[in-house]
Amino acid sequence: MKRLFLDTNIVMDMLQRREPFFLAAANIFALSARKEVELYVTPITYATASYLIGKRDESSVKPMLLRLRSLSHVACTDELVVEQALLSEFSDVEDALQYFSASNQSVDYIITRNKQDFKASKIPVLTADEFFTIA
Repeated sequence: MKRLFLDTNIVMDMLQRREPFFLAAANIFALSARKEVELYVTPITYATASYLIGKRDESSVKPMLLRLRSLSHVACTDELVVEQALLSEFSDVEDALQYFSASNQSVDYIITRNKQDFKASKIPVLTADEFFTIA
């Protein structure tokens, strides 16, 4: 079973039904619901999603995040991940935190809309659409 790390933008595409990206993100979550892939996100994603969703509708934050939790695993972001991120070649600390959290979960792919954010990645980086061309 493939293990996919989802960058926050993919999660937000799904949760906020952002077009034209929603369908590809929804299809990835559908694979998880059918137990065809394992999805990983970090606590950073939960915090960002809570903030962005809460700006529009505070009452829907927890139900949406509980659904996210039911379809994904939480990748650990601990002291080691922070140290790896701060000492890395990544220019953006958030991207580095996401990357090293993913790396420590031995994921097969990082799925993002911003591949350039993961130029230093040793893990293959794909857009959601690209994933479906190889899956």
